[in-house]
Amino acid sequence: MACRLGATVADALYMATVYLGLSQFLMYEGVKVFLWLFGCFVLIYTGIETLIKTTSKNDELIPARKLETPLQSFSSGFLISIANPLTVLFWLGIYGSILAKTISVYEPSQIFIYSSAIFLGIIAWDLFMATVSSSAKLFMKERTKNGISIVSALCLIGFGIYFGYHGFEMLF
Repeated sequence: MACRLGATVADALYMATVYLGLSQFLMYEGVKVFLWLFGCFVLIYTGIETLIKTTSKNDELIPARKLETPLQSFSSGFLISIANPLTVLFWLGIYGSILAKTISVYEPSQIFIYSSAIFLGIIAWDLFMATVSSSAKLFMKERTKNGISIVSALCLIGFGIYFGYHGFEMLF
């Protein structure tokens, strides 16, 4: 739950950035390269850390008993979301374009209400997903949970490589 809260705070920061008109800063090539490469680092690091925590040195699956503190979980969610170039593109591309259109049609108070409704929808979705994933863990065996953790870690590493590729492609 704390992980999703961290991601939601990152979403709120991006939304506020776009809402306040500071999105122009995120359009610079250097900033885009930094976001891609930082996203690469965070995703690969998180994926490798998850693999190490999930598997033993003998490559045998071990139960994941050590829990992260709420602050560590919050930080992980925040960093993954804030460093994700797709999150940046979502907020700039989708929310930014919707905001640009509504600014020409509606009053500022209405725009604030619409933006608040979008954010409340995101919070509702995040709470729903956190509840479903927490409840599902109660019904799974440790081996299944560890398998899901390994697949998730490999996906994070794969996306990290993808982000790194795009970062280096923009750089060179």
